[in-house]
Amino acid sequence: MAGVLEEDWGALHALGTSEVVDNTFIGQHDGGDTPLPNYTEPDIIVHEVDEGQPCLNCGERCSGFTQHKWRNTCSVCKCLRERHDIYNENFVNIRDRLGWKRNDDPSAQVSKDRTLREGYTWIPPGLSSDQIEEYMEQLPNHKIPLVGRPGERYRDVQIIRQLPKQDLSMEYCKMIHSSVEKKEYDIFRELRDSIAMDIGIVQEAPSLSSCDQCKGEIESTDLAVYAPKLGVEMCWHPACFVCCQCEELLVDLVYCSHTKKLFCERHYAEQIRPRCPACDELIFSGEYTKAMDENYHKDHLACHNCDKKLVACRYIVKDENPHCIPCYQELYAHNCEECKKPIGPDYKDLSYKDRHWHEFCFKCCECQNSLVDQPFAPKNDNIYCSDCHDKNFAARCDGCGEPFRGGMKKFEYKGKQWHEECFVCMVCKQPIRNKSFIPRDNDAVCVPCYEEQFAQKCSKCNGVINKGGVAYKNQPWHRECFTCTKCNKELAKEKFTSKDDQPYCAECYGELFAKKCCRCSKAITGFGGTKFISFEDRHWHSDCFVCYKCNNSMVGKGFLMNEGDILCPECGRN
Repeated sequence: MAGVLEEDWGALHALGTSEVVDNTFIGQHDGGDTPLPNYTEPDIIVHEVDEGQPCLNCGERCSGFTQHKWRNTCSVCKCLRERHDIYNENFVNIRDRLGWKRNDDPSAQVSKDRTLREGYTWIPPGLSSDQIEEYMEQLPNHKIPLVGRPGERYRDVQIIRQLPKQDLSMEYCKMIHSSVEKKEYDIFRELRDSIAMDIGIVQEAPSLSSCDQCKGEIESTDLAVYAPKLGVEMCWHPACFVCCQCEELLVDLVYCSHTKKLFCERHYAEQIRPRCPACDELIFSGEYTKAMDENYHKDHLACHNCDKKLVACRYIVKDENPHCIPCYQELYAHNCEECKKPIGPDYKDLSYKDRHWHEFCFKCCECQNSLVDQPFAPKNDNIYCSDCHDKNFAARCDGCGEPFRGGMKKFEYKGKQWHEECFVCMVCKQPIRNKSFIPRDNDAVCVPCYEEQFAQKCSKCNGVINKGGVAYKNQPWHRECFTCTKCNKELAKEKFTSKDDQPYCAECYGELFAKKCCRCSKAITGFGGTKFISFEDRHWHSDCFVCYKCNNSMVGKGFLMNEGDILCPECGRN
C-alpha cells in the first residue's frame, strides 16, 4: 500500500565560464582563388509585424508581443518572438529581403500580379501555369503557399525563421559594436552571399536522374530542383529540397551550400559562427561564454526572469532557461509540508502528488522514522510508514487479529476476512486457499471433511450423496441405489411398496406377496386405491366380483355360491 514518490532535483549547474575563443571567420572557396568582390551594405526590405501580436503559447495571458531590450523574447510573457503570431506585412519578393538586385531575365523572375493571379504567395520562376500546378502538387498540402490557406502562414513563418533579418543586415543587429566586429560581420556576409547562398532553379530533368535527398528516380521531363552552387549533376524532388538540419522546405528555394549539403541560411550561418540563444544573433566578438552546451554573448548568460548576469554565479536551469537562485526559489521552489520552509536548490525535493518535503523532513508522522527509499502510505493528510499505517488503519484478520499488509492475499466470506493461512477448515484446520469448501453455519469445511463428517450417505452403498438423492423412511439413498429388491429396477418416480422394510416395484410385489383374484388370477395389490372382496379365504378384485353367468356386479348384493362360482340369486334359481 505504498505511495509513489517523485524526486525533483533542480538542475543545478556549475559556475558559468567565459573563455577567449579565436572567433575569426575563415571563408572557404569551393575551388580556385577567385578574389572576393567589393562588398557594400545591401538594401534589404523587411516589413515584419511583431509588436502587439498575440502569443501562440499563452493566449489571453499575454497582452501582445513587446520586444525585450536585448533578448529575442517578449518582455510580457517571456516566450520566444517566434512563438507569437508574427507575419510579413507586404508581399515578399525574396530578392528584396536578401538585398539582392532583382533579376532582369524574365525567365528568372515572377511579378507580384502573376503570382497572385495564379492563386499563390510565391511560385517558381520560368514555369507555365500547368507546370506550377505540377510543382505544387508534389509539396505537402499544408506547405503549399496558396493564398488564404495554411501554406501561406507556413511560408511567412519560414521566411522569418530561415532568413533572420539580423543575419542579412547589420541594421538589425544590436550586439555589433566595435570596428572589428563590424568587419567580421561584413566578411561573413560577403563570403556567404558570393560563395554559399543562392536560389534554386526548377526545370524539367533532361534525363533520368536520382534525387540527392531520397535517392528516388526523377524521370526525364519530370520537374526537379537544381542548386547551381552544387553543380548540374545534383537535383531534388520539389518536396525533397529541404535544409539538412531542420528538414523544412527551403523557403522560396533559397539555400546555402556547405560541405556539399543544403542548409537554410539560419543553419548555414551556425556552421560558420556561433549563435547566441538569448538574442538570436550570431557572435562576432572574440570573447563569449559557453554554458549548457550553448554559446552566449558575454553579457547574455543571464537570469531568464530578472536578467541578472550569471557569469561566475550559480544558476539553475528550468524549462531550458537559466535562473538565478533567488528567482528560482521565488518562482519554482515548493514549501515543505513538514517545516513549511522553501525547498531550496541545495536540497532534494521529495514529492507525492501535490505535496513536497525536504529529504530530511520526509518522516513517518507517528514513529518519526525516515521514509526516504521506504514504502509509505498517506492517511488523513498524514504520511505513515507501512508498519504504523498497518497498525493504525489496516483491516485485520478475523482469524488471528493481525493486520493485512501490502502484498498479502485476503479471503472474504459472509462479511469476514482472513489471511490465506488463517482461512482454514473447521475440522482438519488446514488452509483452504483456492480449494472448494462447504459453508456450515459461519464456518467453512473442506470437501473431504464435509463428506466424512456431515454429508448424507446412501443406506445401500454408504457412499456420499452429492446430488440427486431420494429419501425413504427417513433414510437417504442414491437415486441409482434405490431399486426393487427383486428385479433391481430404479424406483425413483415409480410406484413401489415394501415388505419387511424392503422396497419392491408393483410388479414384483404383486408376484411375490399379493393375493390373487379368483376370477382373473391377477394380483390384488391395492395400488391406485383398488378395492377387493374377500369371502371364505377367496378374493376378487371389486371389478371381478360379478355373477359368473350374467356378469352383473355382486358388490353390495346378495349372491349364491355354486361350486366356488358366484351367481346372482336369479341365475342361481335357474
